[in-house]
Amino acid sequence: MPTTRTATAHWEGSLFEGAGQVTLASSGLGTYDVTWPSRAEEPDGRTSPEELIAAAHSSCFNMAFSNGLAKAGTAATSLDTTAEVEFTPGTGITGIKLTVRGVVEGMSNDQFVELAEAAKAGCPVSQALTGTTITLDAALA
Repeated sequence: MPTTRTATAHWEGSLFEGAGQVTLASSGLGTYDVTWPSRAEEPDGRTSPEELIAAAHSSCFNMAFSNGLAKAGTAATSLDTTAEVEFTPGTGITGIKLTVRGVVEGMSNDQFVELAEAAKAGCPVSQALTGTTITLDAALA
């Protein structure tokens, strides 16, 4: 049975001078400020659509990867993943780099990388972002 998660956004003013908020409505975890400068320049205590994509991608990848490792018979002790979403004004999102370091007992680095690649391909967020290049740097810690 499908689930639905919801976020809402409110914006006032023009793109460059305006400001808005994004609310994580399903979880009720909070409302976060967004502005053009926080997206294209420095965050300055605000978030951006790209940061939210990075959060979604890194957490989804970790879930997919931990599941793949468990199905392969070797659960991870820990996985630490960073998603870097590159945004170029006027062009859009130009790439995403996933970097994962993991502690997995009894697994070779080659096996780890192979299962990481499978997780990248199978992660629902990766699949939703097929319009951009997603690279992966995976290694045991």
